[in-house]
Amino acid sequence: MKALVTGATGFTGGQLARRLQSQGDSVRALVRDPAKAADLAAAGIEVVRGDLTDRASIAAAVEGVDVVYNIGALYRTAGLKESAYRAVNADAVPMIIECAQAAGIRRVVHCSTVGVHGDIEHPPANEDAPLRPGDVYQETKLLGEQLGREAAARTGVELVIARPSGIYGPGDRRLFKLFGGVARGRFLLLGDGKIFYHLTHVDDLSDGFRLCATVPAAAGRTYLLAGGEVTTLNELVALTAELAGVKPPAAHWPVWPFWLAGAACEAVCAPFGISPPIFRRRVDFFTKSRAFDISRARAELGFAPRIGLREGIGRTLEWYREHGWI
Repeated sequence: MKALVTGATGFTGGQLARRLQSQGDSVRALVRDPAKAADLAAAGIEVVRGDLTDRASIAAAVEGVDVVYNIGALYRTAGLKESAYRAVNADAVPMIIECAQAAGIRRVVHCSTVGVHGDIEHPPANEDAPLRPGDVYQETKLLGEQLGREAAARTGVELVIARPSGIYGPGDRRLFKLFGGVARGRFLLLGDGKIFYHLTHVDDLSDGFRLCATVPAAAGRTYLLAGGEVTTLNELVALTAELAGVKPPAAHWPVWPFWLAGAACEAVCAPFGISPPIFRRRVDFFTKSRAFDISRARAELGFAPRIGLREGIGRTLEWYREHGWI
């Protein structure tokens, strides 16, 4: 197939574009800054300039492709207005679907997030668990799902929604705070560490996205995409320390002082558009369980995560070492 991937200069979008290309698909990448996509172009991926808030550039990008993978999103960034999140994470979704319909494209795969479910009271959660987004990122991602479904119903385009859990792998920066922190002996473990955490290796996720694009029965469906193993945070930290050849953190710190410090930092930094050194969302990482049931994806898509945590974290740590991060 010929595929369009949005968000291809990000970690997940870039890995998906390369993996599709390696598996024989012809890939076009929609990027805001082609200078940041030199590695994609070197891999034989067609790079086109565009923006998810610009209908004309989307319409041009979808011409001649068979499927669209909408991976682009605006993640949590200090100082951004809610309208900026909505423009990229929500309003762009129906625009992509409408442009796809005009170009004769059958299917759009839209990347959402397990975050739309908020805090999971009774893990593991499936796709029918309550929807309780907890911040502007999650709220606008949920709105994007809703607007996308409405557009799909109007246009007849097949929309498949994927909700990934914590994405990691070589090149990832976001979970470097966990893996790199443990490897360098700088990870503060808040709380008792008994919450569940569910990771997804980016290669398994990319394969899941491709199944969303190619399995006929996936049309109109929503899938949780996550790895095959769920651990407690304590177990995840211990495994990372073992693979890094260091001792795991010995101390467990109380949560509430850091939560209060995060609230104070946010209040001081927000008016100036400064990213606070600590904020409540990161503290919430230590208190909210994230465990998901991927039975629907297994049964309907044939989704079968292959990369276990030991292999995946080991590969990730090795990449960090090779690039001087740890």
